[in-house]
Amino acid sequence: MISSLNLGLIGNGRIGALIDENAEIVWACLPRFDGDPVFCSLLKEHPTGEGSGYCAVELVDLAASEQSYLPNSAVLVTRLTDTQGASVEVTDFSPRFPQYGRMFTPMMWVRQLRRVQGAPRIRLRIRPTYDYGRHCCPVTCGSHHIRYVAPDWVLRLTTDLSLTAILEETPFFLEDRATLIFGADETVSETIGELARRFLDETLAFWHDWVRDIAIPFEWQEAVIRAAVTLKLNAFEDTGAIVAAMTTSIPEAPGSVRNWDYRYCWLRDAYFVVNALNRLSTTQTMEKYLGYLVNVVAAASTGRIQPVYGIDGRARLDEREIDSLPGYRGMGPVRVGNEAYTQVQHDVYGSAILAVAHVFFDRRLVRRGNGAFFRRLESLGETAVAVHDQPDAGLWELRGRQQVHTFSAVMCWAACDRLAKIAAELGLAERRTYWRVWADRIHAVVCKRAWNEKKQAFVAAFEGEALDASVLLLHDIGFLETADPRFARTVAAVERELKQGEYVYRYVEADDFGVPENAFVVCTFWYIYALAALGRIDEARGLFENLLAKRNRHGLLAEHLNPGTGEHWGNFVQTYSMVGLINSAIRLSRRWDSAF
Repeated sequence: MISSLNLGLIGNGRIGALIDENAEIVWACLPRFDGDPVFCSLLKEHPTGEGSGYCAVELVDLAASEQSYLPNSAVLVTRLTDTQGASVEVTDFSPRFPQYGRMFTPMMWVRQLRRVQGAPRIRLRIRPTYDYGRHCCPVTCGSHHIRYVAPDWVLRLTTDLSLTAILEETPFFLEDRATLIFGADETVSETIGELARRFLDETLAFWHDWVRDIAIPFEWQEAVIRAAVTLKLNAFEDTGAIVAAMTTSIPEAPGSVRNWDYRYCWLRDAYFVVNALNRLSTTQTMEKYLGYLVNVVAAASTGRIQPVYGIDGRARLDEREIDSLPGYRGMGPVRVGNEAYTQVQHDVYGSAILAVAHVFFDRRLVRRGNGAFFRRLESLGETAVAVHDQPDAGLWELRGRQQVHTFSAVMCWAACDRLAKIAAELGLAERRTYWRVWADRIHAVVCKRAWNEKKQAFVAAFEGEALDASVLLLHDIGFLETADPRFARTVAAVERELKQGEYVYRYVEADDFGVPENAFVVCTFWYIYALAALGRIDEARGLFENLLAKRNRHGLLAEHLNPGTGEHWGNFVQTYSMVGLINSAIRLSRRWDSAF
């Protein structure tokens, strides 16, 4: 079986799982997003019926499969049909709904099996592993459950099916319905089928209510709803952190060794994610994410923050290679942790301040910003002032060299600019003047040192020649007005050098790992933002429609796309990509009041 990213994502804000078109769970971690992958066949391919690290519902003599989400939900339904026309339906979800005054998000997956027609004969292969696929889990049994035991957790399967058929993986005819509940090592006291049906009904009710409350554009509604639900699934309920992706080590391109662990929270994403959440009016999710960011800022007593943190807020994310997993399609290495936490990336000061600025201006939020928190932010601003013209690893986390990156300097300007605006909002005239002076000084430095007269563009680094896609954001961040001719000229330079067909590359020069092969999806969305700002709406809509057509069967996007084949590469599902979709749709859609 060859892995692909044509997968569906289920979850509940505590755990997530990726499921392929044949109802196999190929990736799922315990006890949370960044935990040990109990099912890991996405990085450990296996011939049918062999290997370990997966949970499969196999229909004997399988001929066809169909898979889709139930509308406006995170409930995934797979229909398998055999050569005789018999079919079975597999419904997968993780319970999520309000209960006893709080949100119920157990460490649980539910798989419901239903005979649709004929006499489907199925086989269950449930082969969890621990220590990143290194060991198969020891098994113990009860009257209606199987315990898969690992040193740090126990996965308990409670079912109304024959335990012998599951343990020995013998085929059987599915006569009507059956239920599999995977969860913590706790007794299920209710009738299993009835419990699963109640959980499904209440989970569907939650998602329907949640979708009903979000703000969406008139056009591309289904695409935005799916992106919004996916963004919600990437949010860790307990702390509010939003992971960059559910996976680790999906290569950015075949054999590129650009294989990174993305199950953490990057501050560079914060500005874009918060803007998307705000535009969607998902204020509860936004407020929890802002709470996470506020805690990160509050812990930065020295005025310095790092690019990425764990979903629990921890700072150390020591990176190591895992030899027990061969990798996606055998393309290792598989990495756990991310060395980026040790890097110097000066854009993080602007990213953090731009994001948390919402707590001073958005009056819907319960936790509002005050003078004490503003003083905390000022320490980040002082760091931004100190480093705005100093070399760093940059937005793209170059590991082999440092430069004075234009985007990092612009984000340092943004830190000072927003501090001046926050000070004005708080009535702190002296501090407003102080930060406005520094913003103007940094602005002048960037305009002098990052503008390349020969190329008629802002380039990637001070006194440099190369371009990178981040300069497309100069208007979006507020550094340049739309009418500033330097903005249009910079966009034109990006078109000449970074645009290949319908896609924009982040850069085209060789880096630590060679020349990038695939297009970084969010860069094309940034180009769409720039075109929209310049009034080139028809071009922007055309590019947007092209990206929509490249989503997988469920409307999901990875980090990279192969421009020739449209194949997805890089970690999945990518928050950056889904946020780019949301922000682009909202910018480009016709207004509701002009749509009828």
